[in-house]
Amino acid sequence: MFTLTELEREALTLSLLVSGWAVAGSLPFGVLFAWLLARREFPGKSLVDGIIHLPLVLPPVVVGYFLLVTLGRRGPVGAWLYDWFGVTVAFTWKGAAIASAVVAFPLMVRAIRLSLEGVDRGLEQAARTLGCGPVRTFATVTLPLVLPGILTGMILCFARSLSEFGATITFVSNIPGETRTLPIALYALTQLPGGDEAAMRLCLISVAVAFLALLASEVLSRRVQARLRG
Repeated sequence: MFTLTELEREALTLSLLVSGWAVAGSLPFGVLFAWLLARREFPGKSLVDGIIHLPLVLPPVVVGYFLLVTLGRRGPVGAWLYDWFGVTVAFTWKGAAIASAVVAFPLMVRAIRLSLEGVDRGLEQAARTLGCGPVRTFATVTLPLVLPGILTGMILCFARSLSEFGATITFVSNIPGETRTLPIALYALTQLPGGDEAAMRLCLISVAVAFLALLASEVLSRRVQARLRG
């Protein structure tokens, strides 16, 4: 019987916590920016699009260093958070969630944007002619139609957050019980003599969790699409 060790339970629990908060924190902004990019024309749209997708092409270490400089205790935002609210995000699991969210955010936005662009605008116009305002039309017509894209974006964000390493270790370091997620724990084991077996176990756990996340995305998307068609 496959039993998790204390290190594996700790790393897995922390990874799930970080990934869950990364998705929850990204979702409102993901829907907002996906809607803006899909439905609105405004000055600087290409610049906004480029900034959102920049973490996809930047080395994760660069993203992590930028977060450290900005949100660290002496950074412009980090100092303000600490002075006014006593909040510190660098070298904490909250910082790991922020780093994961930033790196995975473009995947969520892209999935939701593609879904929005595929919505039949005639259905929204019909709802408006029946007296629905913009907010009600979005909530009752647009949002249900793009739900498969939202679910796909959430799962992609979750899976990417589970695998995040470079930005996380640069921003929050490798602190057991606080920031040592699955990828960081795996890296730490590869640096220890005789740690190959434990590293392989963590590797298999990571593969299993990521595969389950993708499988859940496929099942949920099919169910939602079936309900919409029915």
